[in-house]
Amino acid sequence: MIQIFKKTNIQFMKYKYIAFAVSGIIILAGLINILFGKGLKPGVDFSGGTLIRIILKSPAPVDHVRSLLGEQGLGGSIIQEVGKTKREYIIRTTQPAAVEGPTETQELEAHETMGNRVIEAMRTAEDKAASGRGLKDLNMADRREIALLLEATFPDRASALADAIVSFRVEKGIIEDYGALKEAGIPEDVIGELQGKTFLGSLTVLSRETVGPQVGKDLRKKATQATVWALIGMLVYIAFRFKLAYGVSSILTLTHDVLVTLSIFSFTNREVNLPVIAAVLTIVGYSLNDTIVIFDRVRDNLKLMRKHPFEEILNVSVNQTLSRSIITSGTVLLTVLALYFFGGEVINDFAFTMLVGVISGSYSTIYQSCPIVYFWQKIFKTKKGIRR
Repeated sequence: MIQIFKKTNIQFMKYKYIAFAVSGIIILAGLINILFGKGLKPGVDFSGGTLIRIILKSPAPVDHVRSLLGEQGLGGSIIQEVGKTKREYIIRTTQPAAVEGPTETQELEAHETMGNRVIEAMRTAEDKAASGRGLKDLNMADRREIALLLEATFPDRASALADAIVSFRVEKGIIEDYGALKEAGIPEDVIGELQGKTFLGSLTVLSRETVGPQVGKDLRKKATQATVWALIGMLVYIAFRFKLAYGVSSILTLTHDVLVTLSIFSFTNREVNLPVIAAVLTIVGYSLNDTIVIFDRVRDNLKLMRKHPFEEILNVSVNQTLSRSIITSGTVLLTVLALYFFGGEVINDFAFTMLVGVISGSYSTIYQSCPIVYFWQKIFKTKKGIRR
């Protein structure tokens, strides 16, 4: 095994009370904020609603986007600017109070209607005038619609041309002028045909997600169950491999990591969505891996250092695995930092959650798991922790 430090003798257990106090303050502050403050902001996955990602042909400040939505009664929509171009936005809107006893289909239809209103609010007067003349918006049309436009003149090539046009639009984000279609290999006669039947609208919908309230409720329930069952499964595994005290310590440590992550997350005003839950479960697995390595070393040292105090055995075990912990944590941290700074807006929440979790998990492996086992031994008077 690669050794960064040849031999260390850091008294980690000396600071166990300070570590408990720091963790307690962070978790308590987070729980107060979650229960009585801003709380956790559920994303569209859990609360229901419509999430639309658009790109504009011309830059527009976020205040202008908000005013356009406000004119259509959508002022409560959440607007997130993507990048620095002032052209790409993520708009989330939720359905107002629904009618009594709506079915799931009716709820989804209501959200679809809200999404259509968002798109309509963002269209310019020129877009609406062109649509009124019977022209099709080439920046909004799907493959089937484009193929139908070209089918009369180019019956044998309509489908392939439509695929090429849509693929080009996806690659560029939006078609800004007809001449750009030449880059996609679209012939002049086809471009001329399109110019007579279509117009280039002011926006393109890059993605659109719609989740009904009932679906969101089910996802919340399943996400909670996944986290709880993961913790229970790990408790059983560690209790079987070692002893109950190690299992309890691991679960309390993992619970600590989840609570610290959610506490810090609650102060950032970020949305909790499925990628965030995936990051939390990843953190649980990552933190457990480090914890098991230390516990395995503790078990070996219990046999080699029978006459030494249990606290000293814990310190020695942590020091012996310190190089390994720094290497694994450091490489994961570098990867997560790259995702956070360069991964883009789509995975930024996932990367942020992982970033907090990796730091919290590395800290808790040393300053929570070992002290908990130590206090278990003190309270229940076991023989130097766990033997196997």
